[in-house]
Amino acid sequence: MSGTSLDGLDVAYCVFKKEKNWKSQIKFAKTYKYDLAFKKELLSLHEKNICFANRMDVPFGKIIAQKVLQFIDENKIKKIDLISSHGHTVFHQPEKNFTLQIGCGQTIADKTNQQTINNFRKQDVALQGQGAPLVPVGDHYLFTEYDACINLGGFANISYCKEKRRIAYDICPCNIVLNLVSNKKGIDYDKNGRLAKEGEIIKKLLDNLNDIAFYKAPPPKSLGLEWVKKEIIPHINSYSGVNNVLRTLVEHIALQVSKATKGQPLTLLTGGGANNKFLINRINALSETKLVIPSKKIIEYKEALIFSFLGVLKLRGEINVFASVTGAKKDHSSGDVYYPKN
Repeated sequence: MSGTSLDGLDVAYCVFKKEKNWKSQIKFAKTYKYDLAFKKELLSLHEKNICFANRMDVPFGKIIAQKVLQFIDENKIKKIDLISSHGHTVFHQPEKNFTLQIGCGQTIADKTNQQTINNFRKQDVALQGQGAPLVPVGDHYLFTEYDACINLGGFANISYCKEKRRIAYDICPCNIVLNLVSNKKGIDYDKNGRLAKEGEIIKKLLDNLNDIAFYKAPPPKSLGLEWVKKEIIPHINSYSGVNNVLRTLVEHIALQVSKATKGQPLTLLTGGGANNKFLINRINALSETKLVIPSKKIIEYKEALIFSFLGVLKLRGEINVFASVTGAKKDHSSGDVYYPKN
């Protein structure tokens, strides 16, 4: 899979076993960095029209297949049941009944000679759901020991059980905005929140961010890059001091996460943001929940693990999207299945 923060293509080899409960293991995992030119192309795709974005579907499918084959070779993998691919989200506008992930499933199947499942969001949007977040199904079955699970990726999102129903939603933008601001200093990201720690909170900016209407809306709700460009960027572009803007964004994220975890005793924290020491310190300072930060492999590849699991559930004809999470008309088994033509 490829996330909104565009770190690269995450590839994971996962094993699942169903006994009384599901068991899972990430045996191997690696992120293949995008070259700079391709990363810029992916980053600008949402500004193009749908036809242009669709033209990237097959080329990106070839890249996924190439990296999967390289990964198989590097790790000497002998047995594969399926490839489960999230691809890369270009457009996500569920309010317009539209979402687009590129990375052609048929191309991946043909190039790797492996059964491939992708397009996990499309069916949910067609059922009037948000098409996101989809990870909560994995939280529900694979991470049952935690009251809540938070992923600090491009966006921060949360998943928890309430009255025996799984509830989940996007909390706020996270690495996607921290990285965009860090780029102004010619760096990919603010390692350990060092620059943010040196800055000071801009109170008016913090108040404006916290006052955005999205935060007052009830779940189900989800965010996309288009929303960031419209709702967040104009606010942060009004200020010039990078360190101060980063400091304010960290406080904003920590405040929103602390609100989301209220009433949750034990919270699992994953995603790239879990490596940002200053951000974690601020979340700890403002939250009542006890944060658990797992192994590096789970921090970085939990979403890849769960999209693998979505493919397994689809293969078994079992529900892999909860209506209580996305707002769809019903629970369903989502994903398109492709078989090698050769």
